[in-house]
Amino acid sequence: MIYVGLTGWGDHPDVYSPGSKQKDKLADYSAHFPIVELDSSFYAVQPERNISKWIRETPDNFRFVVKAYQGMTGHQRGENPFDSRKEMFDAYRKSVRPLKEAGKLAMVLLQFPPWFDCQKENVQEIRNIIDELQEFDLAIEFRHQSWYANEMKDKTVAFLREHGLIHSVCDEPQAGDGSIPLVPESSSKDKVLLRLHGRNVHGWLNPGNAEKWREVRYLYDYNRPELDEISRAVQSLAKQAEDVYVIFNNNSGGHAAGNAKEFQQLNGLHFDGLSPKQLDLFEGGV
Repeated sequence: MIYVGLTGWGDHPDVYSPGSKQKDKLADYSAHFPIVELDSSFYAVQPERNISKWIRETPDNFRFVVKAYQGMTGHQRGENPFDSRKEMFDAYRKSVRPLKEAGKLAMVLLQFPPWFDCQKENVQEIRNIIDELQEFDLAIEFRHQSWYANEMKDKTVAFLREHGLIHSVCDEPQAGDGSIPLVPESSSKDKVLLRLHGRNVHGWLNPGNAEKWREVRYLYDYNRPELDEISRAVQSLAKQAEDVYVIFNNNSGGHAAGNAKEFQQLNGLHFDGLSPKQLDLFEGGV
């Protein structure tokens, strides 16, 4: 099965009902897409009240791809609010566990930073994190090209396979060591993740100041030939894994929802069990 969704649900105006309030946005979103990437968990371990609310607001078959907290993957910005590594992982497990118990956790996404290159110490760090989060399905996303160098690509995928990890395949600008190529290979027979970051090379290399970097980096609108190319990669992945999760992350200019809808149409994808607020906002528009 191929599932399609977006990063977050709070900034996709095309999917909201007229007059929709902030509290209604997830319900509106889940009328269009069966999965979502929860990125707020990267910035802060989410309290139980938030998780419980999101479980209630989504259909039974809705799934979350939950990003790992930034302190767990070496991204920490500012002071870590936890006194110890143990406390941090304990809090994260407690936060995510209700999603798994509700059957709504697709996977936990461990996205490593561009400076996390292919070396022995970092391979060991992945093993350490696996030990902490072994109760969850884990996806690994690299951002340094060394993991996919000619002599390392097969070893990287084999390592993921050996440890029961899900390969996070990426489509992103090819902009030096801090980006990775599109490698449509699954390390699991069950699940594979494809994240689409756009192809804005200039924005990737020159993201601007700390406050505006995301608006610049993910500003991109996929054209039809590019979506055809991505479709071929997805069809290849669908032959390797039972479930393919496709996440559009190119929303700086509001393009993600439209690109995702067009991708669905190109691939003849229809999703049952969406929220009942389904509106045909995209009919004839993509």
